[in-house]
Amino acid sequence: MAAGIGALRFPDVLSRLHAATKPQVLGLAVVLLAIVLRVPSWGVVSTVVLIMTFQLLTQPMTAHMLGRASYRSDALRRDLLIRDDLGRDIAEYERERDDDPAR
Repeated sequence: MAAGIGALRFPDVLSRLHAATKPQVLGLAVVLLAIVLRVPSWGVVSTVVLIMTFQLLTQPMTAHMLGRASYRSDALRRDLLIRDDLGRDIAEYERERDDDPAR
C-alpha cells in the first residue's frame, strides 16, 4: 500500500522509485520469513537466504539504473534536485571527449 500511495503522490521519478523499492524489499522479507516459519527446514532456509541476498543486491542497482535512464531521457523534474552530480559528470565527459584530438 505504501508503494502504491508513493507512486501516485510523489512528484517525480526519483521519489517514486524510492517509494516503490523500499516497501517491495520489506514485503519480500516478510513473505520469506513467513515461508521459513511455515516450513522450517534447512533447504527452505538456505533458499530464502539466497533469494533475499539476491534481492538486496539487485534492487538498489535496478533503481539506480532506472533513475539514470529517467535522468537521461528528461523524465524527471530537475527543479527538485538538490545536487546534480550526474549532470556535472556528463558535462565533464562531453568536454573531455570534444577536446580529444584522436576523435
